[in-house]
Amino acid sequence: MSAHSIHEEESHGSVGSYLAGFVLAVVLTAASFWLVLHGGFPRETALLGLAVLAVVQIVVHLVFFLHMNTSSGQRWNVTAFGFTVLTVLIVVVGTLWVMHNVSMNMMSR
Repeated sequence: MSAHSIHEEESHGSVGSYLAGFVLAVVLTAASFWLVLHGGFPRETALLGLAVLAVVQIVVHLVFFLHMNTSSGQRWNVTAFGFTVLTVLIVVVGTLWVMHNVSMNMMSR
């Protein structure tokens, strides 16, 4: 068994896919900076725009640089990533919920 046969099922990106991912990442980063530096949007709109750009940039990095896709060879990677996202969401939302309840109960006194 050669060293190359271990990685036969993994898809490695080409120079074109890495270049496309890099260009998309730079464009999304520039759009985020422009959104903040422009200052012409209401605060809520700017925060929503930044959140959307951040999520799109995460997807770009996952697809173009980490090569995550829905193929059968990536099933365990996608499952582990989904579990990680779920765990982080539970921790973040739970923390915000507890902090909100603490704030509401302390403000009422």
